[in-house]
Amino acid sequence: MLGVEDWAEIRRLRRAEGMPILAIARVMGISRNTVKRALAADGPPRYQRPVRGSIVDAVEQRRAVALTVVRLRRRPSTASPDGLA
Repeated sequence: MLGVEDWAEIRRLRRAEGMPILAIARVMGISRNTVKRALAADGPPRYQRPVRGSIVDAVEQRRAVALTVVRLRRRPSTASPDGLA
């Protein structure tokens, strides 16, 4: 991944020194496409961590089902105590 310092150097070489894209790529040892992307970007690159779930997510659904089953078993009977209903 391109760092902020590299991004700034690419922009400086292009704007202040007027260096061609191919020359910048050779000097910095990166691809021409990387140089083009850095010049086209509005701001410096930012690292964005991919969204990941928790380790608990794998068992969360099973835990919820198990709790529901336990609650249903503990539910009082709807029949009347004398058995007439």
